[in-house]
Amino acid sequence: MKAIIKTLFILTFFLITPQQSEAQFFKKLVKHAQEKIKSEAERRSERRVDKGIDKTFDKAENEIDGKHKKSKEKKSAKKTKSQQSSDSDPETTSGKSSKAKKHNLVWSRYDFVPGDTVIFEDGPSPDEENGEFPSRWDLYQGGAEIAEFDGEPVITFITDSGNMYRKGIVPYLKNAEQDYLPDVFTIEFDAYYKPNVYNERYYLTLYDRKNQSYCCSQIEIYVNSVSCGDSEGSLKGKERSNRDPEGGWRHIAVAYTKGKLKVYLDDQRLINIPHFEGNPTGVTVTATDENMYIKNFRIAKGGVKYYKRVLSDGKIIVNGIKFDVNKATLKPESMGPINRIYKLMKKQPDLKFSVEGHTDSDGDEAFNMKLSKARAKTVMDKLISMGIDKSRLKYTGWGESKPIDTNATPEGKANNRRVEFVKF
Repeated sequence: MKAIIKTLFILTFFLITPQQSEAQFFKKLVKHAQEKIKSEAERRSERRVDKGIDKTFDKAENEIDGKHKKSKEKKSAKKTKSQQSSDSDPETTSGKSSKAKKHNLVWSRYDFVPGDTVIFEDGPSPDEENGEFPSRWDLYQGGAEIAEFDGEPVITFITDSGNMYRKGIVPYLKNAEQDYLPDVFTIEFDAYYKPNVYNERYYLTLYDRKNQSYCCSQIEIYVNSVSCGDSEGSLKGKERSNRDPEGGWRHIAVAYTKGKLKVYLDDQRLINIPHFEGNPTGVTVTATDENMYIKNFRIAKGGVKYYKRVLSDGKIIVNGIKFDVNKATLKPESMGPINRIYKLMKKQPDLKFSVEGHTDSDGDEAFNMKLSKARAKTVMDKLISMGIDKSRLKYTGWGESKPIDTNATPEGKANNRRVEFVKF
């Protein structure tokens, strides 16, 4: 700005002395300089206004995302054990429960709801031997084995051939050559990304590459982004990059409903394809590098909407509300079904639910009964904290006493581990 003013001053000075033709020339320069000063002033003013608007929107978005509640979360961490018990297992300390609350707030707008009936499930099981090939899977190419990571069993891809298709596995199912995916289904799993590793990614292919013919485009999953065909999306708040300084676990979720495909990475929906080309028939998981890990893999068959279930059955059976092993601490991805129940109760103000917990038959029967009650209370308390009046909710637990499926298979156990919302 100072340089422009100086130029204007010099031009004005010379305007006094030259001949008339030169004077006209300098007048034009002066006019140009004046317009430039005005333009610069307007540009700077707009920049200040834009910054103010950006600041306002940033503040609003932070409030929507729950970031404005950080100070409240810090205060809640100082609660007594009795105050914290509603969001944690009765036999655990309260430090972990406050961490779970923070995750639930972050996932407060998560709208993914798993299918009703589990048709394939693999944790993998703690009974699997380290170093062995995962028993619930078949090998497509390359190699995979059971490993332990952070104290949990995982599946690791071990062959580094430099080819993305040479480290792949498919579910080990009878008649795998046939179409085993229904018209409405969901897929979920957790995938690990190493910090600062470039271009590391997983591929989820919606057909069995070993036993079935090509059907459709595959889903490419990076640490902060997802793509499928011409569609792609990146996590908000993360750099659009094929590497991440922290890496870590990502939760991947896929919902397919009669030609519509949605893909989620952590708590955000990144892809929404209204007309997905091809008919999904199976599943293949591949990785681009060795020592990449997956866990908690689940395929589930979809069902009718929640309100229709209440009208027809008087209850809603949900197996997508998940907890830490042998605890009543909610996992972040549980917020999908809980958010859906919350919206239903807000829309139907006369609706009242008994929240009822159920477990599989693993472990001690008395412990399972106690655990199921604690988990039901956690869910009830979560809904109350979201704004549902406590008079519309109550809770109980049934342990392993009311199975709806066999406890002899992983899928049956997954269906038995559920939370029911029974109308009263």
